[in-house]
Order: sequence, then structure tokens, then C-alpha cells
Amino acid sequence: MRVVLINPRFRLPIDTRTTPHLGLAYLAAMSEQRGDEVRIYDADVEDQPLDEFMREFKPHVVGITANTPQVKQAWRHAEKIKAAWDVPIVLGGPHPSVESEELDFESARQPAVDLVVRGEGEETWMEICNRIEDFMRDQEDTSTAALMGANRGIWDNVLGISYKTADGALHRNLGRAAVDDLDSLPWPAYHLFRMDKYTNLQPATDNVDGSKSFSILTSRGCPYRCIFCSQSIMPIKWRSRTPENVLAEWKHLVEDLDAQEIGVLDDSANIRKKRLHTLADMLIENNLNHVPWIFVNGIRANLADYELMKKLKQAGLRRTAFGVETGNSQILRDIDKNIDLDTIRNAFKACKEVGLETIAFMIIGLPGETRETMQDTIDFAIELDPLIANFSMMTPYPGTKVWAQVKRQGRMLIHDWEDYVFFEQKARYEMGEMTAELVEEMYRKAYRQFYLRPGPIWRRVKSGDFWMNLPRNIRIAMRTFVPKAEKTGLRKKIEAEAIS
Repeated sequence: MRVVLINPRFRLPIDTRTTPHLGLAYLAAMSEQRGDEVRIYDADVEDQPLDEFMREFKPHVVGITANTPQVKQAWRHAEKIKAAWDVPIVLGGPHPSVESEELDFESARQPAVDLVVRGEGEETWMEICNRIEDFMRDQEDTSTAALMGANRGIWDNVLGISYKTADGALHRNLGRAAVDDLDSLPWPAYHLFRMDKYTNLQPATDNVDGSKSFSILTSRGCPYRCIFCSQSIMPIKWRSRTPENVLAEWKHLVEDLDAQEIGVLDDSANIRKKRLHTLADMLIENNLNHVPWIFVNGIRANLADYELMKKLKQAGLRRTAFGVETGNSQILRDIDKNIDLDTIRNAFKACKEVGLETIAFMIIGLPGETRETMQDTIDFAIELDPLIANFSMMTPYPGTKVWAQVKRQGRMLIHDWEDYVFFEQKARYEMGEMTAELVEEMYRKAYRQFYLRPGPIWRRVKSGDFWMNLPRNIRIAMRTFVPKAEKTGLRKKIEAEAIS
């Protein structure tokens, strides 16, 4: 079959990284393994209009991914596709996976969306493709309306999907278990992306050719259930690839694709420290440690001791992030982080002692915060003194515990999924005595107080990468320190571009 996988246009109103979508890269590899002719259409980098592309390629099935601020773009893309070509459209990704809020049905109700995949998609996607191919082989009428016929029963026992039959009725099947054997998955299909169109992993910090920057996933899942994390809607079971399997892909990235940097995208890569020790030894033994790599999404601070970080540094690790979140002990307990401030201090100390760069992810405006607790977070970031302190305002994502808490006790300030992007410097909710004005004030103060110190300024001035990325860094600094209101017409402009 001819298969198209789409990453909807997702232009942020700031400079940020643009990298190949790893989830689509896995789905594409699975489809190629099945024998399909596959195309990936990343709307952020494509020049050809979507409708023109569809009429030329004439796919038999289309898959579209969507996170929360991206989902309305996905719906618009689906409408544009259906207007150009009659094809079954499957929507997946984190947002429509939140069945507790019926967000699967929210997408399935869209006229152009036929099926919704919940949770991890590889096995479900394969079963959907198999069913469509069987249907096309046996039927004279191969229209989407016939495929989704209410009495055909094609989708009755497919696990992990919600769907809309041709009569408009919504259905939700039982969930599908997460992929247990990650070694069984093929490597991501990077050859289907226009790699020259992407940035590197952390363009505000490093100067690396984007076409030589690759990501890798060595594990999936997270056993921790932090109340703010959208990962909490995904499988709780942590699963890992074997070191041998990871090493084989790592060699492919370095030796075949000439990788200049590698980003590990795991949510919790260091759950089993022994596995990372083994992988590090293998990278060293196979002379792969000359290519720098990064823990992009961070690792657990309570599992980052000196010996592990020393070994990872020897294996080529350049930088790691930690989800610090807050500098207040009580707030840290309230968000179910299952860690304490001293443990976080020790993790940063270990990294500095072995020469690793660090990133601290901090959140301003967690439930129960006051001016004093938010100042604790700023002060703690300054004490830890990472290379990068990434402050964000708390965003209640659907399906998380914070989302439910705000709905019960607070007031949501955003009422459109796209506002999760557009109002990036605006508070998303209020609760108790914590007002939007206070959160926004402390957010701006955090950046000023952390970065406008001699130490961070000097680190950047003496960095060659900083000067290579000077225009981008100036734009980021201006937007951070001199915030502006959202430009009028920005939403309409991007909505129009989304279907171009």
C-alpha cells in the first residue's frame, strides 16, 4: 500500500528546535517492514502544498500525529486531505490518547477523522494497515465510507482504537498493551525525512549541522507519576532495549549516517543504572564515544551518582538535564516527585565534578505556590548553577492530576488547545491566592535573576557556539526579557498556513 504519515504544522512563536518526529520515524519503519511505499510529510519543513502532495501520491491510508497544542492543526490537515483525496485518516499521539477526558472521541467527531489510535501506536498501526489492505483486496467499493460501514465489523476487535462508523456512531475498543519487546522494533526511518531542513537538538546552545543531528530512544515509559507530567497518561511500565540493540543503532547513526551529535529522548533512561554502565562500556570499547550525546529530556536525579555520571562522561555524554521542578521541599512532596532537594544537589555536584554540563527544568506556578515558594525555586536554580535553567509556567495538560485539580479548585485561563502554544508567556490557570499576574511576574523574574548574573553571562560570552548562534540567541533573549503581547492576527495566519 501507499502510506503517508504527517506531522502537522507546529510553528511556535519563538525560535526552537525542529527535528524529525521520532514517533513517525518508528511508524514509517514498521510500514516499510510491512512492504508499504511510505512518505513522511512534515508540514514544518515541506514546500509542496498538502493537497497537491496527496493528489500526486494517492495514498491508501494517512496517519497524523498530534500533541495537545497541535491537535487542531491535525484536524485542519485532515479536512484538507479529504477535500483532495478520499482516504481513511487515522489520528494518534498524546492528545487523543486521553480517553479519561474523551479526547479520543473529540477527534473522532471531526468529519475528516475516521480512526483514533490511543497510546503506543506501532502494533495498532500495523493492524489497521492490514485490515485496510484486506478490505481493498476483497471489495469492489473501496471508498472510506464503505471501509467504515457500520455493519461490516472490520474494526470490532482491533485493540487500542476509537473510531466513527459511516453512520456517525462513535466506538471505543479495549486498550492495547504497550510494546514489551522494544528490541523487536525496527530502527527509525530517518531516510524518509528531509534532514537538511532540521536544526540540531539544542540550537540555542550548540552549533551543529542539523542534518547530522539524530535522536535515539533506549527505553519507554516511566514508573514515576508526577502530577504535572503528560507522561502520566501513557503506560506506567518502564521497558528498555538491551545494550546490544542500542549499540547496533548507535553504530548505524555514527558510521552510516555520520552523526555529529545524538540525543537520547528517553523519559527515564537511568531507571536501571547497570544497563547504562554496560552501554557506556560498549560505546567506549567500540570507539563511539567521540560523538557527543545528550540526555535531552533529562534523567532521574536520585539515580545519578558519581560513578555513573563519570562513566557516561567517558562514553561521550556532554550534557544532561534534570527535572528539578521546584526549590521548595513541601511543593516537591506535593507534586509526587519522590525526591528531596539534597538528592538533587548531589546529582548536580556529581555532574560538575566529572565535567558534565547540566540543564535544570524548573516550573513556576505549581499548585499551592506562593511568591515565597516561587522565589525558593529561583534561589535553588542559582544555587545549582546549571549551564541552562529552563523555567516554564505550569501548564495543566489534560489527563494529568493537575488538570483535574485545577478543574475542581481553580480557574483555567485557556480554553483553546492552541493557546497551549500561543500564550507561552501567559499563566494558564489560577488557584487560591496564586494569580496569573503573580505567576507571570515571578516567571520573568526567574529568567532575569538567573541569567543576568556575571557567571552565566561569562559562560556564554566565552562560548564559540554562542557567537555562532548569535542572531538566534538575541531573538530568544529579547523575547524572554522584553515580553510582548501576542500579535493580532497570528492565530488566523497560522490557521491559514496550516492547510496550505
